[in-house]
Amino acid sequence: MKIEVDAERLAQEIDGLAAITEAEPPAVTRVVFTEQDLRARAWLRERCEEAGLAIRADAAGNTFMRWEGSRPELPAVATGSHIDAIPNAGRFDGVVGVLGGLEAIRALQRSGLRPERSIELIQFTAEEPTRFGVGCIGSRLLAGVLGPDADERLRGSDDTTLKMARTNAGFRGNLASVRLARGAYAAFVELHIEQGPILEREAIAIGVVTNIVGPASFFITVEGQGGHAGGVLMPDRHDALCAAAELIVKIESLARGSGSTDTVATVGICEVHPGAINSIPGRVKLGVDVRDTDGKRRDRVLNEMQRTAEQIAQQRQVQITTQMLNADEPAVSSAEVLAAIEQGCAEEELRSRRITARAYHDSSFMAKIAPMAMIFIPCRGGVSHRPDEYAAPEHIVGGVRVLARTLAELSHAH
Repeated sequence: MKIEVDAERLAQEIDGLAAITEAEPPAVTRVVFTEQDLRARAWLRERCEEAGLAIRADAAGNTFMRWEGSRPELPAVATGSHIDAIPNAGRFDGVVGVLGGLEAIRALQRSGLRPERSIELIQFTAEEPTRFGVGCIGSRLLAGVLGPDADERLRGSDDTTLKMARTNAGFRGNLASVRLARGAYAAFVELHIEQGPILEREAIAIGVVTNIVGPASFFITVEGQGGHAGGVLMPDRHDALCAAAELIVKIESLARGSGSTDTVATVGICEVHPGAINSIPGRVKLGVDVRDTDGKRRDRVLNEMQRTAEQIAQQRQVQITTQMLNADEPAVSSAEVLAAIEQGCAEEELRSRRITARAYHDSSFMAKIAPMAMIFIPCRGGVSHRPDEYAAPEHIVGGVRVLARTLAELSHAH
């Protein structure tokens, strides 16, 4: 089977989608259910209609573009990713998996293949946590990890609920209808930029993702006592920021001491109140992210963090509370899908290596529905979530070729 990828058209489409942005180009900002997101969805729909795909959307806004197979009664094979983008991001994160997935289907159509299983391209809603503080909303709902109560529970910084935002965007219905049963798809494979430096550094064209880390995200609030910077003497202080600083360093230490370099912890938010140079901080809010390939090891670190917080609170006479946002399980790729990807690499004569995904993806939750694996391609310097994010055309084309062959293999009924 000959796979012909229209590299020029794909590059133009990536550029065309990048132009739908709230930020000044080359930066891309496309937050879910905003005007830019809805324009991008309509733009994508047009191109899928041109490819003859049947299109439907669920109540969460997840959109499914289907190429009907010769045996439509069988569970389909799926691919896809997301097109929402955090503020001032790049043009390739997620987009390569959606537009590359579309081009893989078109390449298979051009090859004359008639798949037995239907092939579906999925555009997931809100992979990025920008608006509602939780990532992968669409795939979480599909997998049942997030329930219908998310409609009212998830709120943006403007106090808009998920229900209000999706309804205003035209996606109506009960969120309970979004969930899919395990086995709804025969397989799921996602094409994505690596968002790390390994493939580029080792001059390898394809990363075959064997597992995806399990992230935990939470807020820690430290309540102390504010006061005048000159009026309160040191023995009388209950400085929330000093307590938070001690906790931040301990969080780093616990991650470093877990026994594995796969454990990582980041304090990415530190909000200090009242935030005046001559005022003792009375309240601090921290945003913390802890990830690991081993869920039990990660949870041991989380438990130790909690004990440490209790000790610091007692020693410094402050109050420390934790609000858990999510604690997701690591995902393991399917041997069958991995074999299909590696067979595709061999047929395309592209060097590959097995690799761990250290950012979370919609694939993490699709793994609860279907056998799953991911295809990584290199990105320059490992840079992502920045305007200078870049994937070379030849790497994108290579990824699409491997994806097309993987979909062709998996679409055969066995």
